[in-house]
Amino acid sequence: MPHDHSDHEHAHALLPSDPALRVKALETILTRKGLVDPAALDEIIDTYESRVGPKNGADVVARAWSDEGFRAALAVDATEVMRELGYYGRQGEHIVCTECTPSVHHMVVCTLCSCYPWSLLGIPPGWYKSDAYRSRAVREPRKVLAEFGVALPPETAVRVWDSTAEIRYLVIPLRPAGTEGMSVEELAKLVTRDSMIGTGLARVPG
Repeated sequence: MPHDHSDHEHAHALLPSDPALRVKALETILTRKGLVDPAALDEIIDTYESRVGPKNGADVVARAWSDEGFRAALAVDATEVMRELGYYGRQGEHIVCTECTPSVHHMVVCTLCSCYPWSLLGIPPGWYKSDAYRSRAVREPRKVLAEFGVALPPETAVRVWDSTAEIRYLVIPLRPAGTEGMSVEELAKLVTRDSMIGTGLARVPG
């Protein structure tokens, strides 16, 4: 029947086109229906943006830069290391660390959906989930890196890792020059989320 619309269809028609506004409108609708607790949503968002977020991954990278024994342990069983650090949980059950070197740059993509180590990097960015990134990262990784502002020397190979429901990856970027003598806390501030996906580089001090 042309005028027989369900509540779902009616609610969908009222949603604005802007993604952020659509999310807020959906949250309002679900809250009014008693299906969502706003406090619980705020807690989840705060967990992954503030308390979990990329700072956990940055801590791992900084430790790897500073401690040969820690870096060796990551190579043997990164998942166990994460568990010992408490960086373990939703979408972070099986972790592999890949270390960039002057001869090989590592980059991560999930070609099927958006598998991502939430416990280490927080909520995945929108571009990571996009069809364009998921397809082009495999076919033309250097072009994708260039669009992120990463220009690698011709002699540096690019290796792309496909994240899955079974395994998620953390990239250990190259340690920037001029960081000798810096503490783990100072080094962690140089590590960006994108550098741990491989679509960026660590910050240069100063």
